[in-house]
Amino acid sequence: MYDVIIIGAGVIGCAAARELSRYRANILVLEREEDVCAGTSKANSAIVHSGYDAKNGTLKAKFNVKGNEMMDRICEELDVPFKRIGSLTVCTDEKQIDDLKKLYDRGVQNGVKGLKILSREEVLEIEPHIGDEVIAALLAPTAGIICPFKLTIAFAENACRNGAAFAFDTEVKNIYQDGDGIWHIVSQDREYLTRTVVNAAGVYADVFHNMVSEKKLSITPRRGDYILLDRTAEGYVRHTVFQMPTQLGKGILVTPTVHGNTIVGPTAFDIEDKESTATTADAIEEVIQKSALSIKDLPVRQVITSFAGLRARENGKDFILGECEDAEGFFDCAGIQSPGLSSAPAIGEYTAKLIAEKLSLKEKADFDPYRKDFLNPSKLSLEERNELIKKDPAYGVIVCRCESVSEGEIIDAIRRTPGARSLDGVKRRVRAGMGRCQAGFCSPKVMEILRRELGCSLEEITKSGRDSYIVRGRTKDGDSK
Repeated sequence: MYDVIIIGAGVIGCAAARELSRYRANILVLEREEDVCAGTSKANSAIVHSGYDAKNGTLKAKFNVKGNEMMDRICEELDVPFKRIGSLTVCTDEKQIDDLKKLYDRGVQNGVKGLKILSREEVLEIEPHIGDEVIAALLAPTAGIICPFKLTIAFAENACRNGAAFAFDTEVKNIYQDGDGIWHIVSQDREYLTRTVVNAAGVYADVFHNMVSEKKLSITPRRGDYILLDRTAEGYVRHTVFQMPTQLGKGILVTPTVHGNTIVGPTAFDIEDKESTATTADAIEEVIQKSALSIKDLPVRQVITSFAGLRARENGKDFILGECEDAEGFFDCAGIQSPGLSSAPAIGEYTAKLIAEKLSLKEKADFDPYRKDFLNPSKLSLEERNELIKKDPAYGVIVCRCESVSEGEIIDAIRRTPGARSLDGVKRRVRAGMGRCQAGFCSPKVMEILRRELGCSLEEITKSGRDSYIVRGRTKDGDSK
């Protein structure tokens, strides 16, 4: 019997797990994929919004601003890279000036600090490559950039350190409550019992909510296509640059990443398939063309990859948080689209407090809020690095040349809890395969390390779990172990 079962190991589910692990409780996170951060949390803009865009009085506004304020402390505790570089929302038409002022007023009412409307001349001083048609911009200095992989993984690792458990490759098939108020969660191969449930299932949150409630939800996946530029373009933009928001979102943005790349996107296409994350040539062309409205002469020849993510757009257009009215003990974290990443720390804290009060949970005296990131030898001095390699020669073997990732880092990524079990799992933790060649050279060596560390055959290694096998057979006889 569990006190809490969380469905979904994205950034919201992992944030809730970490906050719940502050209490004396038996906590389990169920995830249908083979790793954390395998859905929306791995494919987004990687930014921390300031909070001016959400309508006054909405949950989006409340939790965005609160999550933004919490981010410095959270990232310090969990050793996650985070930079407050500020954002600019650019205006390209005199008719939009009033709308820009409305965004400013909305942000002030939401409690966003430091907002300022800049003239074109003021914008050019801080963003020299701003588009020729830009006439003004809203500066939000509290906006920032973050690594969504690192944040989600850090939440999960810290939750595990404090007693939470994770079950991967576990797909929830049914949920029901018995006459004693105990929740039964049925997976493909077993049944779990719990006093409370947290529904943090992203684009599938409506499916689970509708299993237990007469008040139905409807989540429409909204696909967003992105391109990623090589680090040779670093410095071309210095802030997150938005276009004026529309009904479909904040338009095509251009922003640096904490790792020195530049990300551009997303598009906004409402689709039916909750699994459709394939990019299209037309969508990528739209990203490139529309980005020119805010940033001119973007070095798109430096694109190293494209990708798409799905946002969980609920028809009510706001977050759905808290205990379900007609399903006692079932807590929703549903409809978490942008600014979900920014709001994650606050949503996790809020959900944990609701459940702690519901179950009369007591806080642990020995809760450890800290977690150290993976050791990166490239950040050490020459003397420190030489000493490290003497102690562990694996840190002197470079596997990923583009990102200078050593074998020691990959081993660490696999041995952590929860650890990497696939090529993408390694990539999200230590960036092996994230560089210019996009894993073209390092994949075979990473696969060999995974095989050795996991004690499996090469045929069992996947790119991202499930049936994404890379080696389908052997052309010559040999020992696959």
